[in-house]
Amino acid sequence: MKARLARGLFLDRDLERFRQQLAKFQPFLSRKKLLASLDEFDATTEQLISLVFGEASDQLEAYQYAKLGEAASLVNLPEEAQEGGAEDIFRESLQQRKRVIESCISELEERKASVASRNGRTNVLTSVKVADYMSHDVRSVHRDATIKEAGRLLQKWRVGSLLVDDGLRYIGIITDTDLSRKAVARGLDPNTTTVKQCMSKSIVTIEDTEPMTEAIRLMKENGVRHLPVTEDGTIIGVLSVSDLLRAYDELSGLVLEGGADEDGAVRS
Repeated sequence: MKARLARGLFLDRDLERFRQQLAKFQPFLSRKKLLASLDEFDATTEQLISLVFGEASDQLEAYQYAKLGEAASLVNLPEEAQEGGAEDIFRESLQQRKRVIESCISELEERKASVASRNGRTNVLTSVKVADYMSHDVRSVHRDATIKEAGRLLQKWRVGSLLVDDGLRYIGIITDTDLSRKAVARGLDPNTTTVKQCMSKSIVTIEDTEPMTEAIRLMKENGVRHLPVTEDGTIIGVLSVSDLLRAYDELSGLVLEGGADEDGAVRS
């Protein structure tokens, strides 16, 4: 029991560190901080990710790809497009950094919930359905579109994934991580490489009536951060890691205020 409580205390400490790091990052998004200090922020963030998740972790790799994506994309831009395109690429690179930090917070929240459950405290997510927190916007891109177009749509709609269609049905999914790992890291030309070359063909879905705990299990089991949500087999929305994070934040507040019944229902 003492060991479990100790793990819970370490998780609280790590969560607070990442939340502070996320707060420190906001001025970069609004350009209130000098860009020269971004290198220092990156170094601190990578050190924190390595300390908490390990030097070989997916989180650290994703953060490094966010920086790599910025540099590699600039190289691939034609000279006449450098001035305008560089601004968009840099902004997207900042957004990718932000998503990685949010993902770290979400994973730590999951660990904290798991420790709390083992310590005898109720996991309130059991009584909450996927439909309560999913996004109802189903964004998609055609399989023959270029990855440059896919990146533009991700930025335009401020989402981390797009379903891929062939004009009749959904045949896959592409995420910002796919663009970083499968396209940028391999030096593929964003103007000629198509979405179908980088997408994930298997779509892991979840029914809207399933509990959020099942969504967490599926994400962990399949190594994904986005789940298309279905109703009677038809895709009606998407649940992301950011949605899980929002659920944790909101429900944690409710538990502190009113507690939870023995069956897991939150009391108001």
